[in-house]
Amino acid sequence: MGGDERGGKTSNKGLVFHENYLLHETGGHPERKERLMAILDYLGEESLLAQMELVEAREATFQEVALNHHPDYIEEVRRFCEGGGGYLDPDTVVCKDSYRAALWAVGGALAAVDAVLEGKFSSVFCAVRPPGHHALRSKAMGFCIFNNVAVAAHYARNKGVERVLIVDWDAHHGNGTQEAFYQDPSVFYFSTHQWPFYPGTGKAEERGEGPGLGYTLNCPLPPGSGDEEFFRVYDREFLPLARDYRPGLILVSAGYDGHELDPLSSLELTTRGYRGLADRVVQLAREVGASVVALLEGGYNLLTLAQSVATTIEALP
Repeated sequence: MGGDERGGKTSNKGLVFHENYLLHETGGHPERKERLMAILDYLGEESLLAQMELVEAREATFQEVALNHHPDYIEEVRRFCEGGGGYLDPDTVVCKDSYRAALWAVGGALAAVDAVLEGKFSSVFCAVRPPGHHALRSKAMGFCIFNNVAVAAHYARNKGVERVLIVDWDAHHGNGTQEAFYQDPSVFYFSTHQWPFYPGTGKAEERGEGPGLGYTLNCPLPPGSGDEEFFRVYDREFLPLARDYRPGLILVSAGYDGHELDPLSSLELTTRGYRGLADRVVQLAREVGASVVALLEGGYNLLTLAQSVATTIEALP
């Protein structure tokens, strides 16, 4: 991966991937390593890999994961995985190598944040797993072990970013991310998601509390909602507030299980619809002068997942 040798230029788009993400073996579980393999294969077929540069992933430290998770919980996950694994919660299965994979998933997100803050890239897509936005401070949930995007937001704040925006377009509400910043005005959390649906959080009335009041925006949508409903929410409710917020960094919880062909939701977004959401986020980034880091969350139809990731990458600056 790298630049176009004919033009002598290197793209400003980065990609995070590491083979350690495949160590998280889940058997026949919907969140399986074949998701990443399908994405990489499709990006190669569409010549998108040649337009990107690999951002070197790394393993997150215990202290970095502890920016968002209780130390006792981190240690509990380590011991459980090293003991052979099993189910951390009814939906979240792990193997002996899942703790290591989860540390590398967080570390990939942090490497991406460093890459854009240091000006090496204007955007990075993180093809990481396990996903993260359901993970609470001391509890695994919904296929998620550590909350990659939440740790990344804390990390960026510690690096001097005054205001971080998290855009979550997964079909499921990112309850773990919301919890992490519900009282924190330095991180604006915005989510569109199917309602009613797992995990049961994300009502419109959930807007933050204390100093964080007004810095959480939930836009629950009924089953059957598609491109136009999502575009309307983005254009009318989200973008005016986001422009006023003027984030220094935009993180995207990029889940693709809202696709009309995905087996895990009843939303009707199309691949074109995901491109429209990405276009809106990129336009916002240009207006406020922010970089974009997108992190993979859900998406379980392998073909539509790969196609939707590709169209997101095409939109990135």
